[in-house]
Order: sequence, then C-alpha cells, then structure tokens
Amino acid sequence: MKIQYDPKADALYIELRDADIEESDEIAKGFIVDYDIEGTPVAIEILDASRVLGGKEMRVELALAEGKGS
Repeated sequence: MKIQYDPKADALYIELRDADIEESDEIAKGFIVDYDIEGTPVAIEILDASRVLGGKEMRVELALAEGKGS
C-alpha cells in the first residue's frame, strides 16, 4: 500500500495494490475509486483532502490488525 499527498492539488491518493486501472468512479463528491479489470478496487483518491481530513494539521496513521491464525 502506498499513500501520497499532493499539497498543490490538495489530493490524497491511497494505492491499495499495484494493478492496471480499468475504470474510475466518483462514489461521492471528491472521492474517486479506481478499479482493475475484474472490478476490484485498486486505489482511492480524495480531492480537497485538507478540508475533508481535518485541515492543515493532517496526520496519517496506519494501524495493522493481526490476521486470523496469527
């Protein structure tokens, strides 16, 4: 997973996995999901990210849950 923020565009891009994008869909205003050829989500883009995610003091945290059988 990769997370990129472009301050000039104020866009946050979350790449869930490396795959070719077949289609994109704006599921809500400013929230775009990219899909592969099988219709599986590949990435999420959030436009106007600083407003959506809480202003100039944005902070990204990653919490990984333990999988089954761990």
